[in-house]
Amino acid sequence: MKVDIIVPAAGESVTEADIASWSKTSGEFVEMDDVLLELETDKASMELNAETSGTLTIVKEEGETVQVGDVIGFITPGDGGSAPKTTQEKVEAPATQQAPETTVSDTDHYAKGHPSPAAANALASANIPVDSVAGTGKNGRITKADAEAAKATVPSSPSPLEDKSVESVSVGERSDRREKMSRLRRTVAQRLVNAQHTQALLTTFNEVDLTEVMNIRKKYKESFKEKYNVNLGFMSFFTKAACEALQEFPIMNASVDDDHIVYHDYCDIGIAVASPKGLVVPVIRSADQLSFKQIESAIVGYAKKARDGQISLDDMDGGTFTITNGGTFGSMLSTPIVNYPQSAILGMHNIVQRPMVVDGEIKARPMMYLAVSYDHRIIDGSDAVRFLVAIKDRLEDPSRLLIGL
Repeated sequence: MKVDIIVPAAGESVTEADIASWSKTSGEFVEMDDVLLELETDKASMELNAETSGTLTIVKEEGETVQVGDVIGFITPGDGGSAPKTTQEKVEAPATQQAPETTVSDTDHYAKGHPSPAAANALASANIPVDSVAGTGKNGRITKADAEAAKATVPSSPSPLEDKSVESVSVGERSDRREKMSRLRRTVAQRLVNAQHTQALLTTFNEVDLTEVMNIRKKYKESFKEKYNVNLGFMSFFTKAACEALQEFPIMNASVDDDHIVYHDYCDIGIAVASPKGLVVPVIRSADQLSFKQIESAIVGYAKKARDGQISLDDMDGGTFTITNGGTFGSMLSTPIVNYPQSAILGMHNIVQRPMVVDGEIKARPMMYLAVSYDHRIIDGSDAVRFLVAIKDRLEDPSRLLIGL
């Protein structure tokens, strides 16, 4: 009896998903627990594994949108020896007649000319059209090796020093490429637009001298790593400072529900993390109750899961306030957009040595610009400014974080 492959429920608000990619092909024999495909929902990606060993039959192809509960394929149980012949097997014909292969062939298989995710990224980075590359993988699929081979044949542009005559310059082939946005990217886009259309967003700025934070990190970095097996980073300082400031100004930690303001007596801090498929915001729950070590461990764990595409819906559920660090990419200043339905977000930026007047003397100091965007419908400008000053004060005198002042 065949075993259906069904789109699973992936959270209360998730009703559909896109088939990002099949790891196996129709007619292929799969083992139990083999990864069959990757589904992409509004919030995260998930892999589906084979529930039994047998021959795979694909019903819904890559790129199709499916609903929770849909049957997208099935597995006919077997031991592999009795599995139907795949495209790589030859069909024996009578000696008097050469029988044509009637199984799925490279010429009409859906995978022909379709790049694997790794190949697609490689081709995109080199601006090479997919249809210009021949696939040597199974059923004509374009593999990463095919993409790398194509990149090697692309001539490099001459440098300006090598160009002796403007008239002889050849710009080469110019092309455009259309790529469908991932479901995650579309969802993020919609949420950001909703925030700007729904909330009265305003941003206020300040700057913070991180001399004392850097001194503490320099003094205790090695011993902290040796004891806890995790680095002492900047994010734990900012998270702890933000939590204390949120408790001092609870309106910054609130949200709007129709004509009510919902206050939260806990700090579930979302940390914006870049992943290969877009921005994700996993949540550190009850961050106000956690130690520096626990916060750093949570951030490292989420960063690794984001890189591996393993962030789950539970990881991103909820959140009362968000911190985003554009400084890791070199951003000097920005106006972050609130992570709806939250009401405020803190933006960190790069640290730059700048001349500052300290006790009447000009000294080089490691300075960072801070930004807090907020929903002006419920948060007054004075609260937002004082909230940012409260964070600044705790970071410029980190000992306050230890005694709760």
